[in-house]
Amino acid sequence: MSRQAAHSALPPPGLPYQALPVLNATASFSMLAGVRVLDLTTSVAGPYATMLLSDFGAEVIKVERPDGDDARHWGPPFLDGQALWFTAVNRNKKSVVLDLLSKEGFSDLQRLIASADVVVTNQPLSVQKKLKLDYESLREQKPDIIFVSVTGFGLSGERAELTCYDLIAEGYSGIMDITGEEGGSPQKVGAPAADMLAGQDAAMATMAALFDKQKSGQGRKIDISLVESMTRFLSCRISSYLGSGEVPKRSGGTDSVIAIYQAFETADRPLTLGIGSDRIWKRFWEAVGDPEFAHQKGFESNAARRIVRSKIVKHIQNLLLKRTRAEWLKIFASARVPAGPINAVDEVVADQALQDRGMFYGLIDGQGRVVPQIGLGIQIDDKFSIPASAPPRLGEHTQEVLSALAPAVKR
Repeated sequence: MSRQAAHSALPPPGLPYQALPVLNATASFSMLAGVRVLDLTTSVAGPYATMLLSDFGAEVIKVERPDGDDARHWGPPFLDGQALWFTAVNRNKKSVVLDLLSKEGFSDLQRLIASADVVVTNQPLSVQKKLKLDYESLREQKPDIIFVSVTGFGLSGERAELTCYDLIAEGYSGIMDITGEEGGSPQKVGAPAADMLAGQDAAMATMAALFDKQKSGQGRKIDISLVESMTRFLSCRISSYLGSGEVPKRSGGTDSVIAIYQAFETADRPLTLGIGSDRIWKRFWEAVGDPEFAHQKGFESNAARRIVRSKIVKHIQNLLLKRTRAEWLKIFASARVPAGPINAVDEVVADQALQDRGMFYGLIDGQGRVVPQIGLGIQIDDKFSIPASAPPRLGEHTQEVLSALAPAVKR
């Protein structure tokens, strides 16, 4: 089925993904074609990193234990027997099952390493060394290898051996302490933010190392920490503290820097509103039909408006209750005032504009089944990335990949 046909057809009954556009696998981005990545990771951060590399054309060999990646078991929900968390971060990969505790499995792994340009792991340093999968061991085997480690706290320091998940990293980073309602309890971000950020950092660093390798011929040791990636996410808030001594506090849906930057109620549904400059401030009050309010004494700058924020917020709230959200969004769009809805996940997925830009689709796998996917969200030459293949079944490519490798070297 074409994307055009999928859009024009009535949504079929059943699960939400069945109403999405359906795409055939094509591997549309090929910037990293010819690069082989050996993915030894589980869960989210490492697999997300390698999936990003695969979206740009790299070949990713996913090595799994006989019981598979941890995320394969993170359900319900499952779809066709596969956990949907796994499905979210593992497209474009070939699954190879190896028992690394066996002589044969370890030998096969060495052959895979010899064939790879990049090796990605998420094991603590002590485990890496035990399995001889640390950077020093791999560099002896292949001097120009690009080694990528994605762990909770990095490969050095007093916390290097501690076990970590996204939740733990969010707590360490400070993001939980400033997330939530004023006076309420700290809250985790509603998605695995530290995992996704660390995965993105790992992919970015790998691309930089691959680019450098073209010139220098050298391999690299890349050390990514969930806690540090998540901490960097708070750069603006940390910078403000460092230069002012003011510790950021939970403020619900408001922001402590921009005077008007929060959610408001309307006659039916809430919206978000960001008045981030003096120009937008003037346009906003003209759009709502109250330009005189904007010119009051004490409203001359964002810094001044912060002092009387509560007064301004109250006035805006009273105005916005007079119309529906749809009416206000149309008015604000025309006036170039930043505003938007507060969408639930089902509304996000149904957003036609996002679907048209390739954010949500069903991908046909090798057995003719349709697997839901979330797009890369990056367009190059006016095109969005379409995957080469759906997330693999456990061990689906073991024979194919191993049979193509050079024979093991007898010592």
